[in-house]
Parts: sequence; structure tokens; C-alpha cells
Amino acid sequence: VQLQASGGGLVQPGGSLRLSCAASGFTLDDYAIGWFRQAPGKERQGVGCTRSHDGGTYITDSVKGRFTISRDNAKNTVYLQMNSLSPEDTAVYYCAAHSSCYSDPAMYTYWGQGTQVTVSS
Repeated sequence: VQLQASGGGLVQPGGSLRLSCAASGFTLDDYAIGWFRQAPGKERQGVGCTRSHDGGTYITDSVKGRFTISRDNAKNTVYLQMNSLSPEDTAVYYCAAHSSCYSDPAMYTYWGQGTQVTVSS
């Protein structure tokens, strides 16, 4: 089981980025995929999750209305669309897989390597 997050970079405040989480070695539809982020000196926090099978999504309140999660099972890829970015969104973003969605990162079995998102003018 492997996950690879990509799509990070430097973006100006108010800008957008779309992160991808490419899965290999397992059937994406069988797994919930969570997105997390970790800013320097802070704990890893949940951003949202897409459920297995029905693809339903959860978004944490702090980014609701700006971030959305989608999945393309045919491409074995989950996306995190981030709009109206602010410097407070600067962090390393990770995707992780488990059988169900959890807000606690300790519940996740498989992790991608993370992709850096920097929001700055």
C-alpha cells in the first residue's frame, strides 16, 4: 500500500491549489482517505476525509467552504481542492488511508510522504 501526495507549492493569499493523493497497491474504493496538515511547531490536524464506497466527505469547520475533497476511483486518486488560501493554511499536507474516516491521525494505518503548501505574498 502506497500513497503519494503531490501538488503543493507557493501560492499567494487568496489563491488556490489542488492537491492529489495517488494510491497504489490497493483498491481505493475500499478505503477512506483522510487529509491532514501540520504546520511548524504544531500538531498534525485533520482537514477532511472521504469515505470508502459511498465517497461521502467530511471537512473540518476551520476550512469548510474553502476546501473540498473528491475522489476518482478509476484513477485511484483523491483530491483536495483548496480555495481562498491564507497564510494560516501554510503547512505540510498529508493523505492517509484507513477503513473508515477518523479525525485522529493516530487511527490511520498508511500515510503519504506529504507535500508542502506555502501561502505567502
